[in-house]
Amino acid sequence: MNRINVNIKTIVRNSLFVMLFGTSAVINFGCGSYSFTGASVPEHLKTIAIPIAEDKSPAAIPGLRESLTDMLIQKFISDNSLQVTERSTADATLESVITSVTDAPAIVSAGEEITSRRLTINVKVVYKDLVQRKTIFENTFTNHGDYVPGEATNNRDNAIATAIDKISEDILLAVVSGW
Repeated sequence: MNRINVNIKTIVRNSLFVMLFGTSAVINFGCGSYSFTGASVPEHLKTIAIPIAEDKSPAAIPGLRESLTDMLIQKFISDNSLQVTERSTADATLESVITSVTDAPAIVSAGEEITSRRLTINVKVVYKDLVQRKTIFENTFTNHGDYVPGEATNNRDNAIATAIDKISEDILLAVVSGW
């Protein structure tokens, strides 16, 4: 009787393993092109051009548009959904304009002392499919980084880098999963 119970347990365990493995394989390998975000883009889009971002914000932070462009390119290369290339050979383009940068108190403690500031960046993005000659989306992305005022200036630079990283991730996700 014990031998029959052991065999039944083994059969049930093996069946569950096969079902879980099979379901996982179907989910992971059944949907076309892949990226590290888990999303996919249409098969006719293989490459994307990311020209250097414009900075139309009154803040005019030196190097901001280059930092945004570099981070976007890094995100797309890491994601591997679309190969970053020159505009002349691209299937799609991603044009970005920094429209505003604000730096405002985020946390004010008792005694009206500012303990944290929030640096917020807005970026208008136009994503175009050059193969089908259409605009896929035109959206504004906003994100922020916080820093402690009155300390080293690196804190503000780190807040800028954090905001750029978050916006770049938001833009990547919109491009590769907005289908």
